[in-house]
Amino acid sequence: MAHSSKEVEYKALATLTFELLWLKQLLRSFDIPLQSSVVFCDSKSVIQLVRNPSCNELSKHIDIDCHFIREHVQTGFINLVQVKSQDQLADPMTKALYRPLFQSLISKLGTLDIYLPT
Repeated sequence: MAHSSKEVEYKALATLTFELLWLKQLLRSFDIPLQSSVVFCDSKSVIQLVRNPSCNELSKHIDIDCHFIREHVQTGFINLVQVKSQDQLADPMTKALYRPLFQSLISKLGTLDIYLPT
């Protein structure tokens, strides 16, 4: 059970890192090099935690993930880039948004309103 949303997002980042490492090994078997990966993150607190050289008391539950992710960020394999919430295309699927932002993001996804009169 997670204690905070930051912890959940950090665990998701750790899982993503494992998957990217697996993908790197798979691509290597096909002689396709993968030097680094850009990861878009909308959580400022997670990005700050990765860049902070010491895990604080609030992150003691994710200490192993903390060092694992930080190592791959420092080696350059993972490049964390912050994406603003209004540019996060997954948000309409995961949270309530005010109507103009919702419609803007949905239009970027290329979805159509099937109930719109023709």
